[in-house]
Amino acid sequence: MNNTPRVIILEDHPLVREALTERLVSHFRDIIIAYCGASIQDALTALNQTPVDCVILDLDLNDNRSALDNRSALDNRSALDNILALTEHSAPVLIVSALGDPATIRSALAMGAKGYVSKQAESAIFIEAVVATLRGEDYTSPEVASALLSAKGPEVKLSDQERRAMVLYASGMKMTSVARQMSITAGTADEYIKRVRVKYRKAGISVSTKTDLYRVAKSEGLIP
Repeated sequence: MNNTPRVIILEDHPLVREALTERLVSHFRDIIIAYCGASIQDALTALNQTPVDCVILDLDLNDNRSALDNRSALDNRSALDNILALTEHSAPVLIVSALGDPATIRSALAMGAKGYVSKQAESAIFIEAVVATLRGEDYTSPEVASALLSAKGPEVKLSDQERRAMVLYASGMKMTSVARQMSITAGTADEYIKRVRVKYRKAGISVSTKTDLYRVAKSEGLIP
C-alpha cells in the first residue's frame, strides 16, 4: 500500500461524496482525492494523467435503478462499461452501491471489481474494504456475502476463471477483449469457453452459441 494513496470517488450524490471523502480523510493520515464526482469520462481523464490506487464506484451513476445494463445519463455508459473502462486502465475498483441482486454483484466482480460493499454497511466496513483494495486484495462486505450465499447457485459447477470468461463473453465481449480483461491469451480464453460448453453439454444444456451462453448465464443469476 502506498504511504499516500490516490483515490477516485465516482458517486452522483453530493452528500454521499462528501461523507465518503470525510471518512477517508479522517482515517488515512495522507490521501489524495484525484477526482471526486459523477463523470466517468472525467475520472478516466484523471487516470490517464496519473494512476490511482483505488476507484470507489457507485453502480448507479445518474440513474437510481441498480442494474448493470442501465445507461448513465451523463456519459451514456452502462455500469458494466464503467467497470471495464476503469479496470482496463489498471485501476482497482471497489463498488460502494445500494445492495444489488446477486446477479449484479456476481457480474460486477466477474468484470474485474476488487470488492463490493453495500451502502448500508457500517463506515468501519467501508474503510476495511478500501484498505483491502489498496493492498490488492478482494473484499465483499458481510451483507453482500450473505446475499450471494443465500442465492441459488449455478446449476453447473465452473471454476472461477471459467465463470469469469463465460460472464465476459456472454455479456457481449469479443474473445480478444475477454483475454485482455483476464490478462490471458486469446487462446486460453477460448479454451475456458470450450470447457464451459463441455460442462453444460454434459449436463444436458446446449450452449453452442453466444446467445445460448447469455441465456443460461442470465437464468442462473450470473448476469442480471
